[in-house]
Amino acid sequence: MSQKVLLTAAVTGAGDTTHKNPDVPVTPKEIAEAAIASAKAGATVAHVHARDPETAGISHDLDHYREIVDRIRESETDVIINITSGGGGDFIPSLDTPAAGGNGTDMQRPEERHEPVGELLPEMCTLDCGSVNFGDMVYMSPTDWLRDQAKLVQQSGVKPELECFDTGHLRFAKQLIDEGLVDGDPMFQFCLGIPWGAEADAETILYMKNRLPENASWSAFGIGRKQMPIVAQAALLGGNVRVGLEDNIYLRKGVTARNDQLVEKAVHTLHGNGIHVLSPQEARAQFNLRDPKGGSSA
Repeated sequence: MSQKVLLTAAVTGAGDTTHKNPDVPVTPKEIAEAAIASAKAGATVAHVHARDPETAGISHDLDHYREIVDRIRESETDVIINITSGGGGDFIPSLDTPAAGGNGTDMQRPEERHEPVGELLPEMCTLDCGSVNFGDMVYMSPTDWLRDQAKLVQQSGVKPELECFDTGHLRFAKQLIDEGLVDGDPMFQFCLGIPWGAEADAETILYMKNRLPENASWSAFGIGRKQMPIVAQAALLGGNVRVGLEDNIYLRKGVTARNDQLVEKAVHTLHGNGIHVLSPQEARAQFNLRDPKGGSSA
């Protein structure tokens, strides 16, 4: 039997990318359409953030998330929905008052980060498993907050994808599992190449892969020009993969991309290595995801 992998399309993110690529979706309609186009191009999962339609910046508005999810669910294209629960973690210290957040700080409590997941009940959500220097800011997810968030995700019946931006995040994700805060076989995501987290290379993937629980599945992605190399490396090492404009806005040097083009390129790369993509229904069964119509798929 040929190897099959789960392919995620992270269609927009929250970064300041819209002025660099006009195809980065902003409105709920655009984000939903990007998710649907990615699914038609071969993606198993659509990972979604919401943006403010007026500013193009990050949005935590539940109505924006609801419109995105409703539009995807009402379409005739099947795709697993994965909502971020990592919003509201950006901290930029004020030079005048270091203990206070300066301009650009965007912090939410655990229950606020969880609200779109708890209200809309996607099949999956991300859970960022620690704090990290993220470029020139600090992304903050304190351990006690993460425990609270993991409990909320567990109670919702949504499958968490345990995002690890550095090796310490992997250690804490395993601690959440040991404490009984993650049900079933855990799913990990190695988030590679972000300044200043884990490197985007095969050695880092192997280091993290070799420290997973035996019953875990995993995925990896790289940002920017590392996106497609990590697709190949992760899949060949037995992992799942992710592409999309959240992580990389170029199809090739100097040429901006659409989400569906990045999905098509990933599918071509996988097929060239004898690897195929799981359908949403296959993935729901394999990873015991909740049925989008309610309940568990198993």
